Amino acid sequence: MNLISIFDLSHAEIAGIIEKAKELKKERREGERVRNDLQGKTLALIFEKPSTRTRVSFEVAMRELGGDVLTLNWNELQLGRGERIRETAMVFSAYVDAVMIRAYRHSTIEEFAKYASTPVINGLSDLEHPCQTLADLMTIKEQKKKFTGVKVVWVGDGNNVCNSLIGGAAITGMNICVACPKGYEPAKGIIEKAKEMGCEVVIKDNAEEVAMDADVLYTDVWVSMGEEEEGEKRKRDLKNYQLSGNLVQRAKEDAIIMHCMPVHIGEEITENVMNSANSVIFEQAENRLHAQKALLLKLLKY
Repeated sequence: MNLISIFDLSHAEIAGIIEKAKELKKERREGERVRNDLQGKTLALIFEKPSTRTRVSFEVAMRELGGDVLTLNWNELQLGRGERIRETAMVFSAYVDAVMIRAYRHSTIEEFAKYASTPVINGLSDLEHPCQTLADLMTIKEQKKKFTGVKVVWVGDGNNVCNSLIGGAAITGMNICVACPKGYEPAKGIIEKAKEMGCEVVIKDNAEEVAMDADVLYTDVWVSMGEEEEGEKRKRDLKNYQLSGNLVQRAKEDAIIMHCMPVHIGEEITENVMNSANSVIFEQAENRLHAQKALLLKLLKY
């Protein structure tokens, strides 16, 4: 089994991962950090793009589950010198028990998975970030105690994180609204797939209208990795899509504030919203660790 897209998981599988993650979180907070579930297993992490939370959370997760981990930069491998993905995937399958890849192109991860005989995990691509969505869904379930009827509002660039969040909403029964300017919409294929599953996906260019009665307000950086050359244009285009106190006032009183990080204060979110009582951003970041532990157990043990 692989996790290339959030759509690779069913509602029951996501529910199982979340429940296991909550159990692991409770154990860790009570001081039980080290388990031996994955003793003798090795996870390889391949990074074509920089990473903080993905790298650290996967490294800690694998080690606390009793396994080993190799962290590799794309350019340190023969991939950086032109070796085909096909051969690399086949060789890695003989060496390690699972591979997580963080790549510029979604097709890179799909091709690796095609030729690998061990589980492959998408640690972020230009299309999706399913591991982030697992942590997001865990956070929403912890805070709202349910999925059905929850209104998620995304403000800003309809990027890879937004795409996976739409998929996660569709699978779990939430509704999602996206406020973004023209040209920054989520992937059309993702929207269509979510709607086919019965999810209400609303795309509008008015953030204030979309934020009304939100249960969850979520945003992300305006300039993602690989988009730096058009950074100033993106900032101008997205300047009216800042997660500010004004938008928070339009949401429900108990609406939670989410952000996948890194955060650029003063751009996509204000300081007072980032650190408000409604913010669960750091809890959300912590949940990356627990959700990925549960995912690794599903892929490598059960």
